[in-house]
Amino acid sequence: MKLYYSKAACSLAAHIVLDELGIDYELVSVDLRGEIPADFLAANPLGAVPTLILDDGQSVTEVSVVLQYLADLKPELKLAPRPDSFERYRLEEWLNFIATELHKGFSPLWKLPVYGDEATQAAVKNHVLSELSDRFDIVAQKLGSREFLMPSGYTIADAYMFTILSWHKFLKVDLSKWPTLLQYLERVQARPAVLKAMKSERLIMGPQA
Repeated sequence: MKLYYSKAACSLAAHIVLDELGIDYELVSVDLRGEIPADFLAANPLGAVPTLILDDGQSVTEVSVVLQYLADLKPELKLAPRPDSFERYRLEEWLNFIATELHKGFSPLWKLPVYGDEATQAAVKNHVLSELSDRFDIVAQKLGSREFLMPSGYTIADAYMFTILSWHKFLKVDLSKWPTLLQYLERVQARPAVLKAMKSERLIMGPQA
C-alpha cells in the first residue's frame, strides 16, 4: 500500500490512520507547488492528496473516502462504526462537516496573495475568519465535555478534525476563544500514532515512535 501525501496537508489524516492501523505502507511525498510526478497524476488526475494506491494497483482518492477505506481494513479497532449501523451515518455527518465547513473554509487563507493588494487580502481574511468562527462555535458546542467527536470514542473523524484545526498554527488563526478546541487538539496529538505521523512529516521534532 502506498500513500501519496503532502506535508501538513489534509493527507496527514490518512497518514495518522495508517499508523493507527499498524500496517506496512509506503509514503511518497508530493510537492503540490512544484512539478507533479507523472505516476501520481496517472493515479489521480486531479493531482490531489491523499491518494492511496492499493496492492492490486487500484487507487482511492478523496480524504473522507480514504479514511473510511482504511478504517474498514481493521474494524476491530473501531476507528469507524460498522457500515450497516446508524452510528456510521453520524460519523459521515462529521466527515462531511469537516470537509465542507472547515477544510474548504480554511482554503482561502492558504492562497491570500491571489486576492490582490493587502487591503483586499485583509478583507478576505476577515470574512473567512468570521465564517470559521461560527463553525468553531458549533464544533466546541457539539464536542462539549466529550473527549472525541463520537460518543463511542476516537475515530477517523478525529484524525481529520485534528488535521484541519491544526492549520490554525500555520495560518495564524487564534483559537484562544475556544479552549475546548485547544484541549481537544492536545488530547488527539498525544496519541502515539498522531505523534508518529507528525514526526515523520517533520511537523514536530523528535525521533519517530
